[in-house]
Amino acid sequence: MHKKILAITILITLFAAGAQAQDIGNKINTKEYPASESVLPKKPADGSESLVIEGSVEKNIDMNLERCIELALGNNPQINAAFHDILASDARIKQVWSNYFPQVSWQTGYTKIKQLQLSDALGRNLKFNYYVLGQITLQQMLYDFGVTQNQATIKRLDYEGYKTTLTGVINDVIYQTKDAYFNLQYAIENRCVAEDTVEKFRMFYEQAKAFYEIGMNPKVDVTIAEANLSSAKLKLIQADNAVKLAVAKLNNIMGVPFIDEYNVQDRLTYIPVELTLNQAVEIARDSRPELKLAEIKVEGAKQTLKLVKKSYFPTLSVEGQYQIGGKHWTSNYGYNIGGYLNFPTVNGMLIRNEIKEARYLYDKEIANAQNTQNSIYLEIQNAFLTLEEKRNQIPVAMLQVKQAKENYELSYGRYRVGEASPTELKDAQILYQEAQLNYYGTLYQYNSSKAALEKAIGKNLVPEDEVVTLKKES
Repeated sequence: MHKKILAITILITLFAAGAQAQDIGNKINTKEYPASESVLPKKPADGSESLVIEGSVEKNIDMNLERCIELALGNNPQINAAFHDILASDARIKQVWSNYFPQVSWQTGYTKIKQLQLSDALGRNLKFNYYVLGQITLQQMLYDFGVTQNQATIKRLDYEGYKTTLTGVINDVIYQTKDAYFNLQYAIENRCVAEDTVEKFRMFYEQAKAFYEIGMNPKVDVTIAEANLSSAKLKLIQADNAVKLAVAKLNNIMGVPFIDEYNVQDRLTYIPVELTLNQAVEIARDSRPELKLAEIKVEGAKQTLKLVKKSYFPTLSVEGQYQIGGKHWTSNYGYNIGGYLNFPTVNGMLIRNEIKEARYLYDKEIANAQNTQNSIYLEIQNAFLTLEEKRNQIPVAMLQVKQAKENYELSYGRYRVGEASPTELKDAQILYQEAQLNYYGTLYQYNSSKAALEKAIGKNLVPEDEVVTLKKES
């Protein structure tokens, strides 16, 4: 009975906290992207093989959403891979600009020559040995009429695209972490409901057994109560395993699958979001990385079209060469120096169709950008409308829990005085259990939809008090 009173007290406190919540959205994480070495698994000082996360469960057994996001940003391999794409892209820009750096080559060798025409004309074999002790060549490109500049611009746009992609990956990882964290909270609440259900069916079984022993009820009531208790225990096992699976999913998203056990510090709560659909769309235009990436791809296709049009442009360069060799390794030397205007081999039909292809691809990227914009708008609509639906469902689900609880208490009171059947009490208990699960499921879906809306607009929702502070500072 004490546990029953405790569970009811916790539920009432949770309802009151949800009704009084005034903050809008999540608090924005002001911490910078943490260094990988500060959050990667480290071996303990005693030399054992078990790995722990520095600053996490070994020293703090409680885990909250902010800490989960911090671990995910520092350990998720998707972020690490996207970050190295940026580094590789930066190296490609330098590779293009290397066209303006001098090219140096060195050659040494030996050649044996037999002159076919002279040997046949003179009637004897003419053989020559040609030695090259060293031949050094220095070549410097002076100007290529903007080809290198276009290539560097394309690579720079790729670099900006990879940076934008990293932002998108971070947004996606944050959303996955939030959703997994809320799912873990939901699984924990389900386990609490299952534990409470087991306790209630145990009380039902003890009551039925007592009635049977004094001759008030038949043996079948005890059998029914015992079957209900076994079924509740089975659901408790399933709920406990669901918690373990939710923990494993969250750990995998955070990139720390072998982290030690921890306690979830928060519980599912309702935090209202005061945001209109038009405001969400306006935020997405400035913050959603996919929109910026689509613009970058359009500009990249435009630069590619310009580059293809320069396929027939020449290259202005100078070249110097110095040789040592001859009949013997050091018998003579020679050199040459000159400037060259090198024209590429021109295939008019090929270049004309390459230009057509580049122009079509440019038009394609414009269409893709429009499609991206439409898809993001639809995503925002879906997230916003789902959030509105779940927000409206929460008070109804809360009322349903209250009504089901009162119905169960009335049925249990009737059963204790012998006026209700075991079937009536079981139905009331199952109805109460389903109402609690529905309420927590609605809370989870609301918080998950809120995280989806934040991902759709590309920005965390800032509480109202922080918005005022930011405006004053600016």
